[in-house]
Amino acid sequence: MKPLLVVMGVAGSGKSTIGELIASHLEVPFIDGDSLHPASNVAKMAAGNPLSDDDRWPWLVAVGKTLARSDGLGMVVACSALKRSYREAISEHAPRVLYVHLNVPRRILQERLEDRSGHFMPPALLDSQLSALEPLEASERGVTVGGEDPVEVVASHAIEAVINGGFFDSPARR
Repeated sequence: MKPLLVVMGVAGSGKSTIGELIASHLEVPFIDGDSLHPASNVAKMAAGNPLSDDDRWPWLVAVGKTLARSDGLGMVVACSALKRSYREAISEHAPRVLYVHLNVPRRILQERLEDRSGHFMPPALLDSQLSALEPLEASERGVTVGGEDPVEVVASHAIEAVINGGFFDSPARR
């Protein structure tokens, strides 16, 4: 059975870039969870306002249902999934999902956010994301990977952690 993964972390952690590389390696589709946000959430963040939990719940349900529709086919979704309760909301719809948390030092996150253009998430919201972040707990299905190395190295470490953790087989091992 192919994997269902959520590549999670705060803004600037590399979720989309790493998620695409993982999906390509595992031969499954990739979706950027940002594309599942309602327009009102995007507008709120673009205006520099952090989302409330009430704003997030419909989005998290959409992420979970998108993953559930791909069960058996596999999928990787980039999604912040900052709090355990958010991950539980996703997992309620897709119980097999595995979380890959990209852990990146704040100074690197800040640099990345200041260097990127064309994204609705302004660097000013980084602190609100960091304060909301609840790292994966031992009882959750997931792995944590350092995200400050070059993207190919981070993706390789994530794939290794997923495969060596016994969660899923790589295409080469099928």
